Amino acid sequence: MSCLCKYHDELISTRRHLHTMPEEGWSEFTTTAYIVEKLRKLGYEVLMGKKVINPDNCLGRSQKVVDAGLAYARKNGVSEALLKEMDGLTGCVGVMDTGRPGPTLAIRFDIDCVPVTESTDADHIPAKEGFCSTRPGLMHACGHDAHTSTGLAVAHWFADHKDEMKGKLKILFQPAEEGVRGAAGMAASGIVDDADYFLGAHIAMMCKTGELSVKPYGFLCTTKLDVTYTGRPAHAGVEPNAGRNAMAAACNAFVQLLGIARHGSGMTRINVGQLIAGEGRNVIPSHALMKMEVRGETGDINQYMYDAAVAIIKGCAISQGCEYKIEKMGEAVDLTNDEELVDVLTKAGEAVEGMTVRKDPMNFGGSEDATILARRVQAHGGKAALFVIGANRPSGHHTSKFDIDEKALDQGLAVWTNAVKEILG
Repeated sequence: MSCLCKYHDELISTRRHLHTMPEEGWSEFTTTAYIVEKLRKLGYEVLMGKKVINPDNCLGRSQKVVDAGLAYARKNGVSEALLKEMDGLTGCVGVMDTGRPGPTLAIRFDIDCVPVTESTDADHIPAKEGFCSTRPGLMHACGHDAHTSTGLAVAHWFADHKDEMKGKLKILFQPAEEGVRGAAGMAASGIVDDADYFLGAHIAMMCKTGELSVKPYGFLCTTKLDVTYTGRPAHAGVEPNAGRNAMAAACNAFVQLLGIARHGSGMTRINVGQLIAGEGRNVIPSHALMKMEVRGETGDINQYMYDAAVAIIKGCAISQGCEYKIEKMGEAVDLTNDEELVDVLTKAGEAVEGMTVRKDPMNFGGSEDATILARRVQAHGGKAALFVIGANRPSGHHTSKFDIDEKALDQGLAVWTNAVKEILG
């Protein structure tokens, strides 16, 4: 097979283009259109809308955000015909069938950004070299621009080498990974139910440029929750006794949630990231919104954290005479890689010059909703694995100065193409 050098410029230019136009989860209509057009030019069958996302299983999807994404897409010249095909749902799947008997491989790349304002400091390479985010408050601060660029380069490579392959390739471009919201709807569509193999990857994290983690652990199960307290307003001076203080319920819950006893059998996490409450200085607060999450090393431990949180939320509502509502906004599960695919990834990495394969378990230390797709494949009898492609970074994920060493893009593409070749070649 030919050298991967021909895809280098495409990898870099695509990543940098996407970096300038970040879109938050469920609003990625412009990004989806960009991907669709490239896939169609390469000869892929492209599936969109309800064919790849079950709207009944979408988590944390705000119509306000969707509408803003549609407006941004129209501003960017995305055609009404293409928006109609998307049917209000972002993300897509490119399918290429070689026409020769063989397995079906599904590979997944996420496409959304993070609600962070990007640095414009002179030492920040995207600012220095002119590919900073053009959208204040939104930034590709977790590497999903690199993921999408890599997915499109893999698509190009596979189309070029289709005649040397067997079976079928499905390339999933998943929306709304941030907040672990998008995979549930994609999995529920059934798009991976026929997959014999599933692979997904993340760039950077705990690995440096030149490292490949084939056995990461610590994909924490998580449940993201929006908690709403509803009380009763009253004049804070004349008749405070007539009020029911929603802010007090939320504040009490906030403090108590952080005090949940940690589980002895594995890692746990809990965070309240936002609390919005009250109407005015002299009004007993009648509304409070708390955005929070729990995490656990296993499903059982995460359930322990969830159950404890619900008990506190309910108790604090009762203590203040308030009503409460809990909405699930996102979720992810844990995953153990199938050894067959660990071997495939090890071989794929060892064939890349300058790549060190880390076979020792490395702690991912976060949540990733590709696990939901992976577990769906495993539940239907297939094999699945997630891996990490190392990349040096000057700042942490989800920070304003996050960036990646672009050398990692070439190494990552080599690992991906080697793995695809091993399974479908």
